[in-house]
Formats: sequence, structure tokens, C-alpha cells
Amino acid sequence: MHERCPACDLKFEREEGYFLGAMYISYALALITIVGLGMILWAATAWSLQKITLVAILLFLPLAPTLTLFSRVLWIYLDWAIDPQPPTTEK
Repeated sequence: MHERCPACDLKFEREEGYFLGAMYISYALALITIVGLGMILWAATAWSLQKITLVAILLFLPLAPTLTLFSRVLWIYLDWAIDPQPPTTEK
């Protein structure tokens, strides 16, 4: 991930541990995705709950890196909406 936005020079990480909140967002989105995949598999197959859970998690794994970056973007937007700060040019 870039340290600063190439367009507006906004520093993404304001302080040490800044993206800790993004981990909570990522966790929530992961649970929603896995449960959604599980419900689709449950409706489409006659598999056991254990097999549906395992397959849903395996289907989710390729999405995890994209979801992590998306969570960081959501966290930045949420933080900026709550506490806007003008872009700084110090490097």
C-alpha cells in the first residue's frame, strides 16, 4: 500500500496502529461473505453443515486480500468523515 495518495498527497496512516479499525471491518465483511456463501451452498446442495462451512471458507480465501484492502479504504473514509484533516505535504 502506498504511504501517500498519488493524487492529493494525503498520508494514509495517521499514526502507529492506524488500521486496527480496518481489521474489525474486515472481520465483519468476512463473516458476512462466508455466511452468504454458506447459505447459497445450503440452498443448492444437500451437504452437511460441516462440509458447507468448509467449502464456504475455501471459496472465501481467494477474496481475502481484496477484502483486506477494501476494509482499509472503508476505514479511511470513515475516519475522514468523522475527523477530516487537510492533506499535508510534509514527507
